[in-house]
Amino acid sequence: MFYAGIDVAMDKHDCVVLDSGGNIVFEVFTFENSRDGFKTLKKVLQACSKNPKKIKVGLEATGHYSDNILAFLNNSGYDPVLFNPLHTNLFRKGLSLRKTKTDHVDAHTIATMLRTEDLKSYSQQSYHLAELKSLTRYRSALVSDCSRHKISLVRLCQILFPEIKNLVPTLHMSSVYTLLSECPSADKIANCNLTHLTSLLSSASKGRYGRDKAIEIRDAARKSIGIKSTVKELELKQTIDLIQIYLQQIETVEEEINKHMDEIESPITSIPGIANRMAAVILAETNNFQDFERAEQVLAFAGLDPSVYQSGQLTSTHSKMVKRGSKYLRYAIFNAAKYVCHWDPTFRTYLHKKRAEGKPYNVAVSHAAKKLTRVMFHLVKTNKELISQA
Repeated sequence: MFYAGIDVAMDKHDCVVLDSGGNIVFEVFTFENSRDGFKTLKKVLQACSKNPKKIKVGLEATGHYSDNILAFLNNSGYDPVLFNPLHTNLFRKGLSLRKTKTDHVDAHTIATMLRTEDLKSYSQQSYHLAELKSLTRYRSALVSDCSRHKISLVRLCQILFPEIKNLVPTLHMSSVYTLLSECPSADKIANCNLTHLTSLLSSASKGRYGRDKAIEIRDAARKSIGIKSTVKELELKQTIDLIQIYLQQIETVEEEINKHMDEIESPITSIPGIANRMAAVILAETNNFQDFERAEQVLAFAGLDPSVYQSGQLTSTHSKMVKRGSKYLRYAIFNAAKYVCHWDPTFRTYLHKKRAEGKPYNVAVSHAAKKLTRVMFHLVKTNKELISQA
């Protein structure tokens, strides 16, 4: 058996090949992150053995840098092992007390781990799950950027027209965006024609706001302490434009997510409170639970398992959630648990039970999240929908 460890980088990769005894078969060599570079790697691996099953190839999970080489190895018949960088870092430190980290050392560390540890091969995601993972992570980035601009809008309103926040349920609504896009300050609103202001609000709010609301807003604008600033007004108008673009993009991405979820037809959507959006994140991050043999492994992957500390006679009794794993999966399961506890009577009872035991709300929800994970795992593995106990 041969063991090839690859240290992945942006433009080039380093590889070393060991045999079963830990002897170096091919010294560390560098190949480019290109088609020719991948061909060079394949020639080296084939020189060791023509049978891909006789060679174990390992590399670190380095985000998008490893995607291309993983696809190449899978298409070439190899079953690569994907390592958590934290795992390889701790393993490397355990091999030597010297503070040494180079690409050559990392490649050798990965090959040694392949040889000494029994590790599961990376399983390539199906088309729909791979697309879902990209979509859900892209949506998360869009929502984060949109939220940042919404915060900026609140800041600008506080400068230009601080009283407006008390006149509407929320600043983040279509009628407010339309008003501030045309009249981005208290001064502009105060000098706006009342008929035009009424028409503007009525059209944007679909008739909810009329003349009375227009008069209320104009009167507040005339008494406002907001400053006059053409620069801040420009910033506010462009911030609103960006928010509306983000909202449109998020809606388009969610439509695409729904299409893929319709193809998958996962049984976890039968759980009350779990709709396509949360289900998509959970399925994409877990590869539809195909990479796990037990629900506890899913919890560990999400970082929802409790930390354990024991030394001599001391055993910690207040274990915190480790939060070391997929942040996307952890967020989705934890927030899905909140919705499920609201809509499903069994989970609602379970949450109330934990609260009655004196646990804080978030701790009680974390217990419900663990229970939910086990339920989802069972439903997917048995391909059965949830039968409500109500």
